[in-house]
Amino acid sequence: MIGKLDQALSFHQTALRIRAQRQELIAANIANADTPNFKARDVDFASAFKQALSGGATVNPAANGSTLNQTASGHMAAQPLADALNAGYPGGVQFRGEMQGSVDGNTVDMDVERNQFADNAVRYEASLVMLNGQLKKLMSAIQGQ
Repeated sequence: MIGKLDQALSFHQTALRIRAQRQELIAANIANADTPNFKARDVDFASAFKQALSGGATVNPAANGSTLNQTASGHMAAQPLADALNAGYPGGVQFRGEMQGSVDGNTVDMDVERNQFADNAVRYEASLVMLNGQLKKLMSAIQGQ
């Protein structure tokens, strides 16, 4: 029974996790709107969701062929920058294209970020409502009502 319950709820769990991670990236973009040379980042929800549902790996350490060597046992193991950016994000983090040029090299467009933030928040809330409805159905089935 637990396996079927997990399976029934995993769709919404995955969607909520990716939406929450995307919200964090968009918030970081907004927070760095005035940081010189900051590049706006985002996650393609559709591809990240498809990859997460198929059980795909989130990070491929050998993707770019570059490795960092640990020269002493006391040194911390390092990972390439691309892996650090993509860690924990199914589908990987992508840089958002520049809408209009800026003198300081920053690619954050506040209108786009606010729109994406609000859209993602509404979709997150919709996922919560659907999950709540599914849980109510399960509870009524369990209680026999």
